[in-house]
Amino acid sequence: MPWCPVKKIRKQIKLLLLLLLLTCAAWLTYVHLSLVRQGRALRQRLGYGRDGEKLTGVTDGRGARAVLSTQRAEDSSESREEEPAAEGQDPNILFPGGAGKPPPLNLTHQTPPWREEYKGQVNLHVFEDWCGGAVGHLRSNLHFPLYPHIRTTVKKLAVSPKWKNYGLRIFGFIHPARDGDVQFSVASDDNSEFWLSPNESPAGAQLMAFVGKTGSEWTAPGEFTKFSSQVSRPRRLMASRRYYFELLHKQDDRGSDHVEVGWRAFLPSQKFDVIDAAHISLYTDESTLKMDHVAHVPQSPASHVGRPLLRAEPSVDMLRPDPRDTFFLTPRLEPSSLEDVLEPCAYAPTYVVKDFPIARYQGLQFVYLSFVYPNDYTRLTHMETENKCFYRESPLYLERFGFYKYMKMDKEEGEGDAEQEVQRRAFLFLNPDDFLDDEDDGELLDSLEPTEASPPQNRRQVPSPAAHDPAPTAAGATPVPPTSPGPRDKRHPRRSRALSWAGRGAPPLPFLLGRAASPRAAAEHPPSKVYVTRVRPGPRAHPRAPARLSPRGAPWPPFPGVLLRSRLRPRVQLRAPPRPPRPRGHRTSGPQARERRADAPTRPPARAQATPRAWEGQERTPGLAAPTADTNSSEAWPVTSFLSVSQVSGPQPPRKGQEEEEEGGEDGGPGDEAASEDSEEAAAGPGTRRGRWREDAIDWQRTFSVGAVDFELLRSDWNDLRCNVSGNLQLPEAEAVDVVAQYMERLNARHGGRFALLRIVNVEKRRDSARGSRFLLELELQERGGGRRRLSEYVFLRLPGARVGDADGGSSAPAPAASARPDGRPELCRPLRLAWRQDVMVHFIVPVKNQARWVAQFLADMAALHARTGDSHFSVVLVDFDSEDMDVEQALRAARLPGYQYLRRTGNFERSAGLQAGVDAVEDASSIVFLCDLHIHFPPGILDSVRKHCVEGSLAFAPVVMRLRCGSSPGDPHGYWEVNGFGLFGIYKSDFDRVGGMNTEEFRDQWGGEDWELLDRVLQAGLEVERLRLRNFYHHYHSKRGMWDARNRKGSRTG
Repeated sequence: MPWCPVKKIRKQIKLLLLLLLLTCAAWLTYVHLSLVRQGRALRQRLGYGRDGEKLTGVTDGRGARAVLSTQRAEDSSESREEEPAAEGQDPNILFPGGAGKPPPLNLTHQTPPWREEYKGQVNLHVFEDWCGGAVGHLRSNLHFPLYPHIRTTVKKLAVSPKWKNYGLRIFGFIHPARDGDVQFSVASDDNSEFWLSPNESPAGAQLMAFVGKTGSEWTAPGEFTKFSSQVSRPRRLMASRRYYFELLHKQDDRGSDHVEVGWRAFLPSQKFDVIDAAHISLYTDESTLKMDHVAHVPQSPASHVGRPLLRAEPSVDMLRPDPRDTFFLTPRLEPSSLEDVLEPCAYAPTYVVKDFPIARYQGLQFVYLSFVYPNDYTRLTHMETENKCFYRESPLYLERFGFYKYMKMDKEEGEGDAEQEVQRRAFLFLNPDDFLDDEDDGELLDSLEPTEASPPQNRRQVPSPAAHDPAPTAAGATPVPPTSPGPRDKRHPRRSRALSWAGRGAPPLPFLLGRAASPRAAAEHPPSKVYVTRVRPGPRAHPRAPARLSPRGAPWPPFPGVLLRSRLRPRVQLRAPPRPPRPRGHRTSGPQARERRADAPTRPPARAQATPRAWEGQERTPGLAAPTADTNSSEAWPVTSFLSVSQVSGPQPPRKGQEEEEEGGEDGGPGDEAASEDSEEAAAGPGTRRGRWREDAIDWQRTFSVGAVDFELLRSDWNDLRCNVSGNLQLPEAEAVDVVAQYMERLNARHGGRFALLRIVNVEKRRDSARGSRFLLELELQERGGGRRRLSEYVFLRLPGARVGDADGGSSAPAPAASARPDGRPELCRPLRLAWRQDVMVHFIVPVKNQARWVAQFLADMAALHARTGDSHFSVVLVDFDSEDMDVEQALRAARLPGYQYLRRTGNFERSAGLQAGVDAVEDASSIVFLCDLHIHFPPGILDSVRKHCVEGSLAFAPVVMRLRCGSSPGDPHGYWEVNGFGLFGIYKSDFDRVGGMNTEEFRDQWGGEDWELLDRVLQAGLEVERLRLRNFYHHYHSKRGMWDARNRKGSRTG
């Protein structure tokens, strides 16, 4: 048995335990130092920020929390923790928020080697032409953070480029001057965020301070204490270390752009100083790197690439799931099994303009739209708050009158007949008894002053002072025996166009803002006459010539040359078209009213004399208005008037202390309102009781009747170039179901009922009113004893007796009598030479130059499309015009594409020449070439859509793309349909060569218009051009700066 000193161990047990603890501590210290050298420090699982404060409340612009982890790093802005791809699911699957899956989430732990010469400046990445003022808007940029527009450096943390709609990412290292507690603060216009790591690793960055989250917050330069979020808590720093920092800034199109970071020692009365060149250094040197080299770009919790969170509820109807989006994945029914279902027939639509001379760029007028069923929700309903062009009414009409013409207001019992009669007579459907005889035509006047019906007897009458001071009448006016005006004329000298009509046997009805007179008063007072005269052009009055003004001013003539006999009816007010309302208030004689009249615009001199003092001693002739001098026009013009009816429950006397405030811009400008106020003061003499008008009555119990309105029926299949928010034309359900029912009847008769219809996925109709309509049927079928099948075939609904030409353009021949239905209804047939191929090769032709970030995005989209669909029958042809910002050929080789071609050209960028060179590189004439752009987001079914709508010798495809506006993304699309653009064009190579290809001679040094010129020749060759709006087919908003041959004044690298 071996000897063991048990007694000695028991005596020295405490010493041995102490030695063991010291050994463990030394080992842990060694491990920690080793990890620090590698950029990975020992940290707790939960991250802590300002002096041990948990980061559970720290959020970025899109609301996701930032958490640090030893084994995995979670997304702090809008990304989720990276998860392994599910079994059977490709990791590069397309997702709704972007074009393709970017590189996987990988926060940077290992920093590149640092050099002493890096001191004095930091890295600056610029993302240009991106709208919004919040940092969250910057993170929504498709290229953030790996592919900026510009890479450069800056020498201090205070930047102001004096530009708009951009975002900045400034990062590097901070070198403290001494050990101690330091506070940081950030100031900016608009929002900004300052992140700092406890070491040199970007993965440990924590949010220290920020200015706003919504884009509306801002500060003045150097204003470091405006918001509580601007100033960080004290942070312990050591002078012997360097700390990774990151500064994010977003600027919109307003304000004085700036962003600066200040720091101060945590001592009383210390001010913030901007961090200058002595305390900063580069993260890495990017001067020799191309724009597609992104491995060195740090990814931190503030800025990284990851998957966006899926929206719980789509904000746009087009983003909702639709069977069309994934129907291409369903196995297709073999076309050979469908050949004998329908009888073959010749197909030659009348709208084809083969060999028809078309003027330059007039092919747009010969493109027709197709009808779609069911609704694909391509109508941009979320954009109709800004653009209502879908409706036939003009925007001005809708703004003035709205949609009230589609509503029929319900009438109360007993008011319908009388009101209709009054309104009928109001619109010039007058009684012949109201007109004077021909001999009275000499009494026409050059001015108009309608008289009012006499007021009720219980109102106090005040004699007019003008009746005691006669004065000569205006030249050219026929004098009328003066009558004493009623008190309403004195209290309300309104300068509007008024007309009083007589009624026969009908009770007074309220019109506009007025009130009906009492029936008893109407019976006791004789009716007064209304003179309506023809406006005659006259010489311009001298500005200083005095003008006589009636108590009502000079109203506009409602009906020139018509003299009416007035009867006792409530006054009908003829007004100018309504204008936006102005704030109402009560006129008073206090200092506020005088101040408002003093602020009114200057009136013409002739009107300026019409003050209460100027009216003294002058004769006022009721019923006669002298012409008023107008210095702004040399002649009077008749004006078409509109009637506005304000229904009041019944005639009510005015309450004391109330007055109707007339809008200043109703019958004239602000000067007219001031003149009206002066006339009102002049008309109301001493001791006159001034009545007040009631406010408009609101009928909260008013109801209306309306019928179902289908505005789609008002649209035509012409290529509408006017409206860019309307979607595809909608095919009526009854018509689509009828065609599908006929086809399924023939299909089951041919195959013995082997197929059952599960769902109508898509029906497209091209209408030809002379010969019939062409349909594309896409049906989901259930095969008996098998699985689900996809039917996608063209059929032709031939009209009875239609004469069609043969395929070679020969003479027309009547349709076979055997194919005609006994009931004379149109019959389905299989159009000859109109069958599409599912396995045809599609070549995407894209010319590029100095567009590194977009080339990388495009190749990622194509790789994701291949991974999602599993379709290998397509290739990418890139024509590179000597790009300097990236190696395009190397990027093509690295991309996971089923096929590609790289063509290199020198010289300036020429879109026509690039497209022609790409098509020439395609050898197979029976393949499809798709003339494409670089900034496109493709839906997963783009390949299937191109193949379905391209038929060799018959059909070409020009899909309509939605242009996203600044700051918009595919996950939240805001923009418009590019209804005028035909740059995205699919056609068989044989047809492309037959029409002559691109016009490279005329469009050598420019682009824009080459697509329209190609369209003209395609139509003249006898091809149809299918025009449809595709769901989730977007054109990204992109900057024009630095593209192709543009050069910046400074030597910053752009891409």
